[in-house]
Amino acid sequence: MVNIRPKTTIKMRMQGEVISHARTDVTVRDLSTTIDEPTERGGTNLGFSPTETFAAALVGCTSVISHKIAHRMGITFGAMSLRLEADFDRRGVTLVEEVAVPFPAMTLHIDVATDATPEQMEQLQRELAMFCPIAKLVRASGTQLTELWTTTPI
Repeated sequence: MVNIRPKTTIKMRMQGEVISHARTDVTVRDLSTTIDEPTERGGTNLGFSPTETFAAALVGCTSVISHKIAHRMGITFGAMSLRLEADFDRRGVTLVEEVAVPFPAMTLHIDVATDATPEQMEQLQRELAMFCPIAKLVRASGTQLTELWTTTPI
């Protein structure tokens, strides 16, 4: 029997085609998305702005990694919703001045129906901070990231 070990490091590749000063169409694997600015900033509003795309990645990654941890722990998640509030210092993107931490604070409100005990949820939250790569990048940038969990029983 051959024991196949998954690769621990992979190379991500994506391609961006610049359509206008505000719009880039990005492809990865067999998928594509549009990153664009709203019309009031000269875009065509066909997709999330770059900073919104970044924030959406945090929301999505939090969901995926939370579910993986819950599954490994034998916890059931039912309905789940996430809401992000972020303080965004726009001086950098408006070219006023360099900003060391463009997002000084971000708060994720995470509501989930679950059969987890309070102790299990504490462990899940500790592991989420350990394993969510987007949250790790956010925290390493100097952003104060707060996750506020609300659980309801299944």
